[in-house]
Amino acid sequence: MFRRRPALATALVTLLTATTAACGDAGGLRGAGPTPTAVSPARLWPSLRPAASPAWPYDEIQIETVKGVTAPGDDIHAVDPVAVVQAEVTAHPDAYTSAKAPYQDTAVRLAECGGAKDPSRCPVMRPYYRDLTGDGRDDMTLGFRLYPTNQTAVRVYTFEGHRLVQVFANDDAVIGVELAGRAVIIRSPAGIAGYEYRTTWSWDPEQRAMVFSRDEFLRTGRHRPTHARTHAPLPSSPTPSTDAPSPSSPAPSSPAASSSASSLAASSSASSLAASSPASVR
Repeated sequence: MFRRRPALATALVTLLTATTAACGDAGGLRGAGPTPTAVSPARLWPSLRPAASPAWPYDEIQIETVKGVTAPGDDIHAVDPVAVVQAEVTAHPDAYTSAKAPYQDTAVRLAECGGAKDPSRCPVMRPYYRDLTGDGRDDMTLGFRLYPTNQTAVRVYTFEGHRLVQVFANDDAVIGVELAGRAVIIRSPAGIAGYEYRTTWSWDPEQRAMVFSRDEFLRTGRHRPTHARTHAPLPSSPTPSTDAPSPSSPAPSSPAASSSASSLAASSSASSLAASSPASVR
């Protein structure tokens, strides 16, 4: 028993020595390498006359009272979404029912909503409920297809003074729709493969509406450039002509073009506002 103590003491001293050596440089500062020099922003064309109006109509606030639609106790969950869309169709014949209306098929297909008819033909999608206005009460985010185009209409409704009010309206080719806090985020296809537009609309208590707050052009996957085939000029020799591919990179479509009601860009339907039973409002 007593013969083991020197061995144990030696092992303990060795352990303490190794620990001390390992902690000897703890807390020391080390250089991070060269740091690039900060460059201040350079203002270009200081004499350029400032624009007086925006290029894109994102500052337009679309507030509209929905006529003929009410609910007991201003309960947004009791509102029939099909009746809300029908009220919009009635209020805007130039868009839905006139001879040159771009969305005539939407008005026609509303007759397929509810009852024993084919629900897959109903353009109205499932509504979603969340407090977007900050008053402690749920608001309704509603989507419906704008036939015969591939566009989707996204609307937000709230009750103010016992009136159902539309506080947001956007027609676009839609990849997906998301709700984050008090904002609506709409993802739309871009003209370049592997990219998309992402616009954010946030609640403004002063304007009493959802207003445009952010626009992004984001990369979502690997960019694959398209190739257009062009014919090379005929050579002087009698050799046959060949087709030489030349790469082309289309410019991204503008956010305004994707936001206009006449955009026919191909897209999938809204992922977050996914179509389910249109007759279900709860």
